[in-house]
Amino acid sequence: MKQHQRTLELRTPGRGLSDVTAAVAGVVGEAGVTTGLCHVFCAHTSASLLIQENADPAVLRDLGAWLERLAPDGDPRYTHTAEGPDDMAAHLRTVLTRTSETVPVVDGRLALGTWQGLYLAEHRAAPHRRRLVVHVAGD
Repeated sequence: MKQHQRTLELRTPGRGLSDVTAAVAGVVGEAGVTTGLCHVFCAHTSASLLIQENADPAVLRDLGAWLERLAPDGDPRYTHTAEGPDDMAAHLRTVLTRTSETVPVVDGRLALGTWQGLYLAEHRAAPHRRRLVVHVAGD
């Protein structure tokens, strides 16, 4: 079995969803694996990963608005406020989403559905540098 791992360093524009499908697919291509698994891990507590629709941008806007309603910035009940009014909300949004995703590799490519993309969700208001560890294993 082959294994390949690379850490991607990405800069987010601030709160929102950034499509990282092509960057992760590039690591799969480097791995030379035809059949296997691609595991992606986001090494942060205020950012996460999502597999979501890649065709209609309204889906991403609605998802962001929903997360804002569930975990609003600056809620006076938050006690973790050292890094600003968006910090605890960002941690809560990460709890609601995921810090890792695993996608099958079929015929050397990510086996995402026709309308699926892999997104890095930045939950903080300001831009950040984020690390994704991509591990590909298979034959």
